[in-house]
Amino acid sequence: MSSRISSAQKTQLLKALPKLAKKASDQKLKDAFSSHLLETEGHVERLQTIAKELGIKLTGKTCKAMQGLVEEGKEVLEEDGQSAIIDAALIGAAQRVEHYEMAAYGTVRAMAKELGHANVVKLLQTTLNEEAAADKKLTSIAESSVLAAANAEGAEEDEGDDNDHE
Repeated sequence: MSSRISSAQKTQLLKALPKLAKKASDQKLKDAFSSHLLETEGHVERLQTIAKELGIKLTGKTCKAMQGLVEEGKEVLEEDGQSAIIDAALIGAAQRVEHYEMAAYGTVRAMAKELGHANVVKLLQTTLNEEAAADKKLTSIAESSVLAAANAEGAEEDEGDDNDHE
Protein backbone atom coordinates (compact mmCIF):
# COMPACT_ATOMS: atom_id res chain seq x y z
CA MET A 1 0.00 0.00 0.00
CA SER A 2 1.58 3.25 -1.13
CA SER A 3 0.88 6.61 0.39
CA ARG A 4 1.82 10.22 -0.14
CA ILE A 5 1.85 10.54 3.65
CA SER A 6 5.48 10.14 4.57
CA SER A 7 7.41 10.64 7.75
CA ALA A 8 9.22 13.48 5.97
CA GLN A 9 5.89 15.21 5.33
CA LYS A 10 5.04 15.11 9.01
CA THR A 11 8.56 16.30 9.86
CA GLN A 12 7.97 19.33 7.63
CA LEU A 13 4.84 20.10 9.64
CA LEU A 14 6.52 19.55 12.98
CA LYS A 15 9.03 22.24 12.01
CA ALA A 16 6.43 24.65 10.62
CA LEU A 17 3.76 24.60 13.35
CA PRO A 18 5.88 26.29 16.09
CA LYS A 19 6.73 29.07 13.63
CA LEU A 20 3.06 29.58 12.82
CA ALA A 21 2.22 29.72 16.53
CA LYS A 22 4.95 32.28 17.14
CA LYS A 23 3.79 34.53 14.27
CA ALA A 24 0.08 34.39 15.20
CA SER A 25 -1.20 37.27 17.30
CA ASP A 26 -4.62 35.84 18.19
CA GLN A 27 -4.22 33.72 21.36
CA LYS A 28 -6.78 31.13 20.24
CA LEU A 29 -4.87 30.72 16.99
CA LYS A 30 -1.55 30.38 18.83
CA ASP A 31 -3.14 27.71 21.04
CA ALA A 32 -4.63 25.90 18.04
CA PHE A 33 -1.24 25.70 16.31
CA SER A 34 0.43 24.53 19.53
CA SER A 35 -2.16 21.84 20.24
CA HIS A 36 -2.03 20.63 16.64
CA LEU A 37 1.73 20.26 17.01
CA LEU A 38 1.08 17.70 19.77
CA GLU A 39 -1.51 15.95 17.60
CA THR A 40 0.92 15.86 14.68
CA GLU A 41 3.49 14.15 16.90
CA GLY A 42 0.79 11.56 17.60
CA HIS A 43 0.17 11.21 13.86
CA VAL A 44 3.84 10.36 13.37
CA GLU A 45 3.59 7.69 16.07
CA ARG A 46 0.48 6.23 14.39
CA LEU A 47 2.24 6.15 11.03
CA GLN A 48 5.14 4.30 12.65
CA THR A 49 2.69 1.82 14.18
CA ILE A 50 1.01 1.31 10.81
CA ALA A 51 4.35 0.80 9.06
CA LYS A 52 5.38 -1.78 11.64
CA GLU A 53 2.04 -3.58 11.40
CA LEU A 54 2.27 -3.71 7.59
CA GLY A 55 5.97 -4.56 7.58
CA ILE A 56 6.93 -1.53 5.52
CA LYS A 57 9.62 1.07 5.94
CA LEU A 58 8.59 4.71 6.14
CA THR A 59 10.47 6.79 3.64
CA GLY A 60 12.20 10.03 4.28
CA LYS A 61 11.28 11.20 0.79
CA THR A 62 10.16 14.82 0.71
CA CYS A 63 6.59 15.31 -0.43
CA LYS A 64 6.75 18.07 -3.04
CA ALA A 65 3.11 19.05 -2.60
CA MET A 66 3.51 19.44 1.16
CA GLN A 67 6.79 21.24 0.61
CA GLY A 68 4.96 23.74 -1.60
CA LEU A 69 2.22 24.24 0.99
CA VAL A 70 4.81 24.76 3.72
CA GLU A 71 6.65 27.25 1.48
CA GLU A 72 3.40 29.21 1.06
CA GLY A 73 3.11 29.30 4.84
CA LYS A 74 6.70 30.54 5.10
CA GLU A 75 5.83 33.42 2.78
CA VAL A 76 3.16 34.50 5.27
CA LEU A 77 5.68 34.20 8.11
CA GLU A 78 7.95 36.64 6.29
CA GLU A 79 5.20 39.22 5.76
CA ASP A 80 4.89 42.35 7.80
CA GLY A 81 1.53 43.92 8.28
CA GLN A 82 -1.45 44.21 10.51
CA SER A 83 -1.66 41.32 12.93
CA ALA A 84 -5.22 40.17 12.23
CA ILE A 85 -4.60 40.19 8.48
CA ILE A 86 -1.49 38.06 9.02
CA ASP A 87 -3.55 35.74 11.26
CA ALA A 88 -6.15 35.35 8.51
CA ALA A 89 -3.39 34.47 6.03
CA LEU A 90 -1.90 31.97 8.51
CA ILE A 91 -5.29 30.30 8.85
CA GLY A 92 -5.60 30.04 5.08
CA ALA A 93 -2.14 28.49 4.77
CA ALA A 94 -2.80 26.05 7.60
CA GLN A 95 -6.17 25.01 6.19
CA ARG A 96 -4.64 24.24 2.80
CA VAL A 97 -2.28 21.86 4.62
CA GLU A 98 -5.16 20.30 6.57
CA HIS A 99 -7.18 19.73 3.40
CA TYR A 100 -4.21 18.11 1.68
CA GLU A 101 -3.67 15.82 4.65
CA MET A 102 -7.35 14.90 4.87
CA ALA A 103 -7.34 13.94 1.19
CA ALA A 104 -4.24 11.78 1.67
CA TYR A 105 -5.46 10.10 4.86
CA GLY A 106 -8.89 9.48 3.35
CA THR A 107 -7.39 7.82 0.30
CA VAL A 108 -5.04 5.63 2.32
CA ARG A 109 -7.82 4.71 4.74
CA ALA A 110 -9.98 3.56 1.81
CA MET A 111 -7.07 1.47 0.49
CA ALA A 112 -6.51 -0.10 3.90
CA LYS A 113 -10.22 -0.92 4.18
CA GLU A 114 -10.25 -2.55 0.78
CA LEU A 115 -7.19 -4.61 1.72
CA GLY A 116 -8.76 -5.74 5.00
CA HIS A 117 -6.44 -3.93 7.41
CA ALA A 118 -9.03 -3.09 10.06
CA ASN A 119 -6.56 -1.78 12.66
CA VAL A 120 -4.85 0.43 10.08
CA VAL A 121 -8.28 1.79 9.08
CA LYS A 122 -8.99 2.59 12.73
CA LEU A 123 -5.65 4.36 13.22
CA LEU A 124 -6.00 6.36 10.02
CA GLN A 125 -9.57 7.31 10.89
CA THR A 126 -8.41 8.64 14.25
CA THR A 127 -5.85 10.84 12.52
CA LEU A 128 -8.37 11.88 9.87
CA ASN A 129 -10.81 12.90 12.61
CA GLU A 130 -8.10 15.00 14.28
CA GLU A 131 -7.22 16.71 11.00
CA ALA A 132 -10.90 17.49 10.35
CA ALA A 133 -11.27 18.85 13.89
CA ALA A 134 -8.20 21.06 13.42
CA ASP A 135 -9.66 22.41 10.19
CA LYS A 136 -13.00 23.08 11.88
CA LYS A 137 -11.24 24.82 14.80
CA LEU A 138 -9.35 27.08 12.39
CA THR A 139 -12.61 28.00 10.66
CA SER A 140 -14.19 28.75 14.03
CA ILE A 141 -11.29 30.98 15.06
CA ALA A 142 -11.45 32.80 11.74
CA GLU A 143 -15.20 33.34 11.96
CA SER A 144 -15.34 34.21 15.66
CA SER A 145 -12.59 36.83 15.78
CA VAL A 146 -9.84 36.93 13.19
CA LEU A 147 -11.80 37.87 10.07
CA ALA A 148 -13.71 40.67 11.79
CA ALA A 149 -10.45 42.03 13.19
CA ALA A 150 -8.78 41.73 9.78
CA ASN A 151 -11.72 43.54 8.18
CA ALA A 152 -11.46 46.31 10.77
CA GLU A 153 -7.71 46.61 10.22
CA GLY A 154 -8.25 46.71 6.48
CA ALA A 155 -10.87 49.45 6.87
CA GLU A 156 -8.49 51.47 9.04
CA GLU A 157 -5.80 51.10 6.40
CA ASP A 158 -8.25 52.21 3.68
CA GLU A 159 -9.20 55.29 5.72
CA GLY A 160 -5.53 56.11 6.12
CA ASP A 161 -5.05 55.78 2.36
CA ASP A 162 -7.97 58.16 1.73
CA ASN A 163 -6.46 60.75 4.04
CA ASP A 164 -3.14 60.50 2.24
CA HIS A 165 -4.77 61.50 -1.06
CA GLU A 166 -6.61 64.58 0.18
